[in-house]
Amino acid sequence: MPSIKVLFAIIFLILSSTVTAQQVPEGTSSELVILNVSSGEQKAILKETRHFEAPNWSRDGKFLLINSGGFLEKIDLQGNKLGQIQPDKISRANNDHGLSFDGKLLVFSKNDQDLGSRIYTVPLAGGEPKLITPNHPSYWHGISPDGLTLVYCAMRDNLWDIYAIPTAGGTEKRLTDTEGLDDGPEYSYDGKWIYFNSNRTGRMQAYRMKPDGTDTEQLTDDSLDNWFPHPSPDNKSAVIISYLEDQKGAHPFGKDVKLRLLNVETKEIRDLTDVFYGGQGTINVHSWSPDGEWIAFVRYHKP
Repeated sequence: MPSIKVLFAIIFLILSSTVTAQQVPEGTSSELVILNVSSGEQKAILKETRHFEAPNWSRDGKFLLINSGGFLEKIDLQGNKLGQIQPDKISRANNDHGLSFDGKLLVFSKNDQDLGSRIYTVPLAGGEPKLITPNHPSYWHGISPDGLTLVYCAMRDNLWDIYAIPTAGGTEKRLTDTEGLDDGPEYSYDGKWIYFNSNRTGRMQAYRMKPDGTDTEQLTDDSLDNWFPHPSPDNKSAVIISYLEDQKGAHPFGKDVKLRLLNVETKEIRDLTDVFYGGQGTINVHSWSPDGEWIAFVRYHKP
């Protein structure tokens, strides 16, 4: 009989990565929203009847990066489309992408033909993408503040854990080894922690650990499914997406979710949004504004 960890691996592999067109009802619209974490003000800057996902905020604060149909696009803060990023070289991208802290390097995960997701880097200004993780599947989520290390979720030997690898390429290092799924690793701005989510206790919760994988600390412990903790620029809080129902180790599209703000020291949590239709694609990757006042996310609407 397969272990619990192997069963989670199978479920996650089936339901993870970019949502396919078959999973999104025809006529579904996507709404790109920026939200002020202090006042609660929300601004919907782009709404279209198509499927797009996973906004990043550029490190200079001037644009948002989203993925749609396997391509990466730039959107300014007024919702104007600034074009795709190197569409001749970047395609089949999934929703795990982002920028280095200096804003110069783009990291993205790509669903390579017949292989699954692998991680690449490319200068944002242009250049040839470089394959960083020959092993697959690998889903990128974080980069260290000094730009030297990438962290990601990967399945090896049917087990999903968190790994680190030099940004320049090299040998990957396994950072977690527990029952259940470990996912969404992301460095804090001061480089002291890696935040992640795990259902090692049976329900998905938020955690953090030291960059070498030691001193793991559980940050949430409630009845919701808490995914993708994104630490704030001031290192005091993290935004999480919370499913209202147990998703059994998956993070599917088209579910009741809400965004919440977690105080990483006191572990107090407050709602940032009401419940809305979202999930996969809403806030998979880092999406804080550089000043720490806003986050970006995608809210979906049924046809």
